Amino acid sequence: MSSSDRRRALLAFAALGTLALGGCGFELRRPQKPSFERIALVGFKPRSPLAAALRRALEPDVRIVDVPAAAQVILQVTEDKREKSVVASTSAAQVREFEIRVRLHFSAHTPDGRELIPPIELLREEDLNYSENAALAKQFEEAELYRDMENDIVIQVMRRLAAIRP
Repeated sequence: MSSSDRRRALLAFAALGTLALGGCGFELRRPQKPSFERIALVGFKPRSPLAAALRRALEPDVRIVDVPAAAQVILQVTEDKREKSVVASTSAAQVREFEIRVRLHFSAHTPDGRELIPPIELLREEDLNYSENAALAKQFEEAELYRDMENDIVIQVMRRLAAIRP
């Protein structure tokens, strides 16, 4: 069997595998859709990455309104914070490890004040090894870790929002 025949056979096998997965009903798990149509996001700090990620997650199914009185649900944020602290350092005071955190305190209620989600704190923590020799790479790694932690918090918020009935 020549290499071009093997390549064709592999391509045909890959195509059959793709068709088999599509035909069996396989679909990636998606979060439940919230049972309301309008939400107001109140209390996020300006240009919050967490607020932007939450908007992206909500927008296909829910309209985000600026006036809380026009919303069915008001998501009230009391704390939206990124934190970073030194966990380990050398005897020469060089940092070897950081702990980074994303913290979100929030609650949800209706415009008339009925509580839908009591005040809750979501917290994600990750350790980040550090080296002066790879400072730029570690900055990129830190940014990626923050993004991942914020996406995880957004998924948790979306799960809680999907469970409420306004």
